Amino acid sequence: MQPTSASGGVQNDLFTTTSHSPSITELVGYERAGDIVDFCFIANPYFPTPEMMQELQRQLPSLIKHYPSSCQATAARALAEMLGVDHRDLIVGNGATELIVLANDVLVDGIGVPVPTFGEYVEKLRDPAKARLYPLRPDLDYQLDLGDYLAWGKRNSLGALLVINPGNPTGQLHSLDEMAEFLDAARDRDLIVVDESFLDFACDRGSSVMPIADRYPNLLVIQSLSKHYGVPGLRLGFCYSRNRAMLDGLRQLLPTWNLNVMAEYFLALLPANRAAYKRSLGRVARDVAVLRKELNDIPGLFAYPTGANFVLVRIENGMTAAELQAQLLDDHLMYVRDCSNKVGMDSHHIRVASQGRAADAGLIRALRTLFRAGPERPA
Repeated sequence: MQPTSASGGVQNDLFTTTSHSPSITELVGYERAGDIVDFCFIANPYFPTPEMMQELQRQLPSLIKHYPSSCQATAARALAEMLGVDHRDLIVGNGATELIVLANDVLVDGIGVPVPTFGEYVEKLRDPAKARLYPLRPDLDYQLDLGDYLAWGKRNSLGALLVINPGNPTGQLHSLDEMAEFLDAARDRDLIVVDESFLDFACDRGSSVMPIADRYPNLLVIQSLSKHYGVPGLRLGFCYSRNRAMLDGLRQLLPTWNLNVMAEYFLALLPANRAAYKRSLGRVARDVAVLRKELNDIPGLFAYPTGANFVLVRIENGMTAAELQAQLLDDHLMYVRDCSNKVGMDSHHIRVASQGRAADAGLIRALRTLFRAGPERPA
């Protein structure tokens, strides 16, 4: 299909209504959504397998006529088998955002938050003013120094601190040794939230703090499943802690049917597809390495190192992120994340999530065309 302008049907006003990005269906409608290559929303392009999708389709007529389980342990057991943990240490949520909101409401009064970051950790506090922001420095490529961050948190008497590993939108990956050193030094804090929503894309879980969580009763791990497993529409996430009293306090406040039946059935399919899932992560990691290299080969762009399935890109030719996003969408039917509305980030960064080698190659061709032509300025 030849690229044609999308501007006539794009709901551009949506970009000012949220700190996130509008979905493709919001922007252009359900019928045209399939025409857009979505590099904005982060999801594994190689999972679920075609066989899993066929099974979900086969079961759909029956599943949507039934309630999901009213027992939270049902979904937790299936996920625990996949993760190799005790289901009693898990809460499965309707996306990670449900659990972020719940933790913010129940466990957090004030919290330290490195910025730029995922906005829900600030916006969904009972009182957003209680979030103390720790600005990451542009001249240091927005990299988080865990030791300096913890010292800052203690100086400001913050009982709770957030670490996202790998970082969003930076992709910065901390090793397990770095995380363990941080957690050891933070034992005197009331709560440490470690968000590992992109960690599987590092190709193994070697940096996960879950295997050492029994050492830290103040630790709560949160992870989105939508991204790794490629099912953002099903809304799945979990939180994990070895502090069962803390989990029980959260669990009793969840709605009885917080998961939809398709999400619950998808979890049941995971253990039998473990090998395919691991293969998919390897493919993503290889694709991202190629994508970052080719982005860095384009004069006017700088692609940051990443441990996730996305790349943060700095635009160095004067074009703004909003301008580049609009040109890619209008002229090439490609949607990238404009990071301008992330607190702590300037107006010259986009985030690009790999969508498979062929789609990524198309984006690189489009960017080469745009950057050869130079920035276009609105009339």
